[in-house]
Amino acid sequence: MDLSAMNKISYGLFVLAARDGEKDNGCIINTVIQVTAAPNRIAFAVNKSNYTHDIIQKTKLFTVSVLDESARFGTFQNFGFQSGRTAEKFAEIEFARGPNGIAYLTRECCAWISGRVSSTVDLGTHTLFIADVEDCALLSENPPVTYAFYHANIKPKQPAPAGEKKKGFICVICGYIYEGDVLPPDFICPVCKHPASDFKPL
Repeated sequence: MDLSAMNKISYGLFVLAARDGEKDNGCIINTVIQVTAAPNRIAFAVNKSNYTHDIIQKTKLFTVSVLDESARFGTFQNFGFQSGRTAEKFAEIEFARGPNGIAYLTRECCAWISGRVSSTVDLGTHTLFIADVEDCALLSENPPVTYAFYHANIKPKQPAPAGEKKKGFICVICGYIYEGDVLPPDFICPVCKHPASDFKPL
């Protein structure tokens, strides 16, 4: 294992992949955290409405591809934040397979991690998977893509209606956007759990 790959994870954007029989599936998730170094263990949350969630619940196996700043908007459109049973999401994507047989991206990502789920926590709409890392590799020194970079440089800009400026605040840690005129002083980022002091106006 190239443990330098672990330096690329935190609050970024990732392709989480699993395999159902002969078919690969995947979706975008936004947080992968290293929780212990000995054993090397990570945690990530997945919406229960994703089919990828169901596959991981069943097989316990997965890979995480750490998207980097070279990622194209088409990759985000392809994988999306939801996954269904019928989509062939890896059909037009360059990928390889980890030792566990699960696909990972070979382009547009700076690292990949594969592992096996050891326990789960029910979070209502999501499941928190806690997993032992079985393999990982660093693919490039490109920085991982953050929400802030994605919104500023990858996602096409939607023109605001004439005379209207979008108001809100962005978390400088993970890129989460809070829409509104005033950010409550006791606001906590729902993604990275940082306080209002780590937000700046858009």
